[in-house]
Amino acid sequence: MKIVVLDGLGLNPGDLDWHILDQFGEVVVYDATPYDDKDEIIKRLAGADVALVNKVPITSDIIDASPDLKAIAETATGYDNIDVDYAKTKHIAVMNVPTYGTDAVAQFTFALLLAVTSRVKQHDDLVHEGEWAKAGRFSFWDAPLMELKGKTLGLVGFGKIAQAVAKIALAFNMQVIFYNHQPKEVFDEAIKQVDLKTLYAESDIISLHVPFTPEMSEFINADTLGQMKDTAILINTARGKLINDADLAAALNSGQIAYAALDVATQEPIGDNSPLLTAKHCYLTPHIAWAPLETRQRLLDIVVANIQGYLKNDPQNVVNS
Repeated sequence: MKIVVLDGLGLNPGDLDWHILDQFGEVVVYDATPYDDKDEIIKRLAGADVALVNKVPITSDIIDASPDLKAIAETATGYDNIDVDYAKTKHIAVMNVPTYGTDAVAQFTFALLLAVTSRVKQHDDLVHEGEWAKAGRFSFWDAPLMELKGKTLGLVGFGKIAQAVAKIALAFNMQVIFYNHQPKEVFDEAIKQVDLKTLYAESDIISLHVPFTPEMSEFINADTLGQMKDTAILINTARGKLINDADLAAALNSGQIAYAALDVATQEPIGDNSPLLTAKHCYLTPHIAWAPLETRQRLLDIVVANIQGYLKNDPQNVVNS
């Protein structure tokens, strides 16, 4: 059997071991494959039984041109880069990794929130620049600081990651409300399910935890931003395309909302012309919530288990069965 890894660098910049795949047969690893070069993708998949992909698009044309392909292992949770319905018509199993990063993403959600509310980096820089010494007093701050106790956190979506975020929020003595497209059981009676209008109106912090679908495209826009508090903090560790970038930049620049902290972008890497790069009070990180070493090792282990299950006719995490 031949396994081809099309964009391995994202998962493994050198601190993981691809040899774990050798048990299955021939393994070819490409650090990166151009997303927009269909001919190159097809060339690299020649003879492949299993493709490992993260963001490389696997379209119906590529599937048709890859007759040996039997399975596609997504090295992530999201699989919108793969035409899963067409793969099903060709009896190609598409497998993802749904729960590997729950704790890491929840942790990073709060890292973003604390970056906004506690301003550690900003004040560390000021101390090193001598501003504390110049101030001549025992305590010095150059920006407003915020206590999280009593603040209302609104979670859009209430899957595993959002639930993990809620647990951390309760430990900070925050109020937690959430919106979900269907009723959800809660693990603590202090957590309340509300409609979106209520969530926008009542939340001090709004954190996005929903997958990208056509229906959810840019659902954070001028209209929904206008329903939020002017002191609101928006956090996104989900998908960049959930937000209309121009509308968010305008809301930040006008003071319609106070802050945004985003680990994902509409285009990744973020484009030089993104209005968010120059927007006021906009914290940006390069899609790293999922990226601790322990988390990526867990992801790779689950990918291996997915392939093993497929080969034993006991498939796991198949999204197009």
